[in-house]
Amino acid sequence: MAITYAQAGVDIDRGDELVERIKPLARRTRTPLVVSDVGGFAGLCRVPPGMSDPVLVSGTDGVGTKLKIAFATGQHGTIGEDLVAMCVNDIVTCGAAPLFFLDYFATGRLSLEVAEAVIAGIARGCELAGCALLGGETAELPGMYADGEYDLAGFAVGAVDRPALIDGRRVQAGDAVIGCASTGLHSNGYSLARRVLQTELGLALDAHVPELGQTAGEALLTPTRIYAKAVAALLDGHDGRVHAQSHITGGGLPGNVPRVLPEGTGVALREGSWDPAPIFSLIERGGPVERREMWRAFNMGLGLVVVVDPAFADEAVRRLSAAGERATIVGEVEARGADVQFEDRVRFV
Repeated sequence: MAITYAQAGVDIDRGDELVERIKPLARRTRTPLVVSDVGGFAGLCRVPPGMSDPVLVSGTDGVGTKLKIAFATGQHGTIGEDLVAMCVNDIVTCGAAPLFFLDYFATGRLSLEVAEAVIAGIARGCELAGCALLGGETAELPGMYADGEYDLAGFAVGAVDRPALIDGRRVQAGDAVIGCASTGLHSNGYSLARRVLQTELGLALDAHVPELGQTAGEALLTPTRIYAKAVAALLDGHDGRVHAQSHITGGGLPGNVPRVLPEGTGVALREGSWDPAPIFSLIERGGPVERREMWRAFNMGLGLVVVVDPAFADEAVRRLSAAGERATIVGEVEARGADVQFEDRVRFV
């Protein structure tokens, strides 16, 4: 008897049905710059008009072991937002407007319901970012993944006019540092968070945690904040007064803020000037985890850091707040010797 591809673990018909389910999700994210619809071999998108010297800006990422929480809880509806956020938040730091996003979804056996929930979250993330879900790839790979598990990756492309590029070169001592609140852990540090909450504290993911005001699983699955539209509002006519932006991901504040600072500068951040979500203190006590390790592993309550001309600081906070962000001035840029170690260029006072 002849053997079919489906008997080997790959169901082409199920994959085709998923494409049909995805089409209306992607259609909602369509922008005037999109040339093609989902279903072809490649996605087509125009470069925005009116740029004198357009530069394409790209970013790629995944969501790490946050996926383990989705698998354990059976809640897959928000993990796609995380995927978009991790990519889009990177490219907007350069001043780029997101144009489109593509995803890669791989699993051992395709569940239409799970895949559709994940991709619906991706589409929602694209709507929040103002970009198009231009296409993607779904791979059914028997034997590669445990039952009920999958992996996600994605990448975003944006554009910025070269004269408007934000690259940190204007940063100087005395500049104001503004922090935009994170919604929680975002998508970093989950191996440590799971070790503390599940192993050291023995918390069940469906158990209500009074300190968190929700279950542990709900707190851990809180979607990563997407800052694209707030950054667009901030940059509208800023006239060069926004000097640098940093997306706070793996490595935390000490590992990310210095990436956008010129040599000879650092930042002093005032602890207590922002209010982190309670999950951070729970992890710190529950480990216990040393404070220096907390700073290196987590965003500690700030998902985006912006460096601006001090004369523009109050206006920048007003713009970000009007766009829905919890933004506050959290520190300032200061001169530093060239021999200061990378992570030590962020000082907490």
